[in-house]
Amino acid sequence: MLRLMKAVYLCLCMLAAFCFPAAALPADCSQVIVGSADGWNSSHVQLSLLEKGPRGWVMVKGPFPARLGKSGLVWGRGVSLPPAGGPVKKEGDLRSPAGIFELGGVYGTVPAPQKKRSMPYRRITPRDMWVDDPASPLYNQHFVLKHDPVTPWEFKQQMKLNDYAHSLKLFIRHNAADGRQKPVPGAGSSIFFHIWRRDGGAPTAGCTAMSEENLRAMIAWLDPSRHPLYILLPAREYLRLRRAWGLP
Repeated sequence: MLRLMKAVYLCLCMLAAFCFPAAALPADCSQVIVGSADGWNSSHVQLSLLEKGPRGWVMVKGPFPARLGKSGLVWGRGVSLPPAGGPVKKEGDLRSPAGIFELGGVYGTVPAPQKKRSMPYRRITPRDMWVDDPASPLYNQHFVLKHDPVTPWEFKQQMKLNDYAHSLKLFIRHNAADGRQKPVPGAGSSIFFHIWRRDGGAPTAGCTAMSEENLRAMIAWLDPSRHPLYILLPAREYLRLRRAWGLP
């Protein structure tokens, strides 16, 4: 029964992809993180860092291993919108959002990482919240309390303080607020690049996790002025959409 359900899910994803809205890399994007997964149900991914120069795209690092959500991937909400009627990311589904995504700021409990550029960094305090409550108007947003957390709700929304895997992380702007739209309640929240657990032996709840060494190198490499993006897709989807989306 489980195999049948997975097969049906995969078919739905593939069929929905043919109805996928057009997407393309912005003209000013010259840095991308490309994640290539074995399939929709895989929690393993290979990441590569690419830069665009006079002769086109060049790989500057990778591929190197990373981990995804325990249940694999599903279409997310970013630069690319989810397909009409197809499976999409939901809160708590243990899947990583697939598509093309802007990057947000860097957060952590450690001193600001050494970096050449100016990715914004926020040192997390006990008052830093990231809301995963779909009923809240602040869903999938960072905010800072004016007081130390007191209520059970505040403690639940508190960003992780004593967790090595989350001591340094970079926000992936899935279902994120911007000038055009607000986060869709229940469509997934708190998606980050962060440090993996058990040296890569454990999947995530939906984030993309890697070694601390690779995460620090990636953050140091990113240059906000080059409009960096994260492209995460199963390998077959990447090849199918490559020309239409103008992917590297």
